[in-house]
Amino acid sequence: MGIVSWIVLGLLAGGIAKFLLPGRDPGGLIVTTLIGVAGSFIGGWLSAKFLDKPIQTEFFDLTTWGAAIAGSLVLLIGYRILFGNSRR
Repeated sequence: MGIVSWIVLGLLAGGIAKFLLPGRDPGGLIVTTLIGVAGSFIGGWLSAKFLDKPIQTEFFDLTTWGAAIAGSLVLLIGYRILFGNSRR
């Protein structure tokens, strides 16, 4: 997969993570989607490095999507823990 497809995957994974964790995010939609992009990269790297599940080159691979969504969820939860009370 190229860098553009990773960004698209990250945007979609961020949207799915936001759907799975509803509520107000301190950064809004743009920060949530950027967290999704970063989460997809981190989730893919962790999956390949520690779980011995290398990321496939196909865009519609279930392992790739699972790693991207899991990474996005972890970053979104961490972001809410760190910055959740700063916006009222």
